[in-house]
Amino acid sequence: MINTHTGPQPADFADVRATNLAVVLRFVRENAPCSRADIAASTGLNKATVSSLVADLIDRRLLRETGLTENRVGRPATMLVLDGSPYAAIGIEVNVDYLTAVAVDLSGAELLSWRRSFPGATATPNQAVAAVAALARRVLNRMGKEARQVLGLTVAVPGLVDVSGSVRIAPNLGWRDVDLSGDLAKALRDPGFPVLVDNDANLAVLAEHRFGPHGGAENLVYLTGEVGVGAGVIMDGRLRRGGQGFAGEVGHIQIDPSGADCRCGRRGCLEAVAGIGAVLQHVAPDAAPAELEPEIDEVVRLARGEDADILATLDTIGANLGKGVAIIANVLNPEVVILGGYYIALAPWVLPAAQTELARRSFAPDAGGTRLVASTLGYGAAALGAAARLLDSIDSGRLPAQS
Repeated sequence: MINTHTGPQPADFADVRATNLAVVLRFVRENAPCSRADIAASTGLNKATVSSLVADLIDRRLLRETGLTENRVGRPATMLVLDGSPYAAIGIEVNVDYLTAVAVDLSGAELLSWRRSFPGATATPNQAVAAVAALARRVLNRMGKEARQVLGLTVAVPGLVDVSGSVRIAPNLGWRDVDLSGDLAKALRDPGFPVLVDNDANLAVLAEHRFGPHGGAENLVYLTGEVGVGAGVIMDGRLRRGGQGFAGEVGHIQIDPSGADCRCGRRGCLEAVAGIGAVLQHVAPDAAPAELEPEIDEVVRLARGEDADILATLDTIGANLGKGVAIIANVLNPEVVILGGYYIALAPWVLPAAQTELARRSFAPDAGGTRLVASTLGYGAAALGAAARLLDSIDSGRLPAQS
């Protein structure tokens, strides 16, 4: 007899177990220290299953026991916390004037953070691949000396990155159709772990959601503050990439039709009238992209000295930025918009005008509850988020192989 049944088939046991392992791992990450009974009561898994899963995770050195606690009803319980000490996730950010490398363990604790000058605006893609690979090898060597298993490498790039990890266009780097993921894997001689590439703003917003003070927000937007302005968008607790992975290019929303020329060929884009390049155009028009940080330091020095021209420039930049944020607030209504990159250093002078313009141009009262704040994660948010993307994959059930 021919079996014509086409309904749902039983799930593969290994898949079910992998899913349950991830459920337990996430619960401990979010609620540690906790007991096996806590896990069973909150997840709906029976106690025998939880005991088996916990034993597996302890064997993998993803969880560890911390002893007994008596501050609870009933018998003392053995408490569990994340371990993850044998593991490392690596993130690297490529930008027009620097490379940043970050490594974290499974709990998100920082293992290293390195920032290096890099002429990204003038380097060819091949030169960039060589520089990123060299930096990655240094990080890998450090992790090897600490006997850590590398979970993967994710690279953050300021440009359009498609779902395959190819950089379709990165105008501020001068790139088009660069297979960065594939080229890096080859340069690292197929390292045996995933090599991923993603947009810098997408990764920075993941860092804010996992590590930042606004991580409890289910709807937040991160704005990069580099030569380019991009947005990473989390809605309903999930990163939103769009159909081809190109969501968040708010830097090319037109703010002022008569404004400055933009690198994209249009006029008055948010990036052109409120980006870091617009700040430097007023104070250091001949500054090369590789000189951004010292020039921003000089702007901060002058602003602190109450230089009238600088203060007026930053007020204008802030107002233009607020116009762009108001569009985001009206369309997406996030709980918070976070300014990152070099906006962090300029926030004391840029934020007031931006917040005023946000309130004035938002359709909903009080900007629909959208707050505009500066990031507390510093310049390394994108690299940190690159590492966090690998931790997210573990939370989704792709656990490291047992050695």
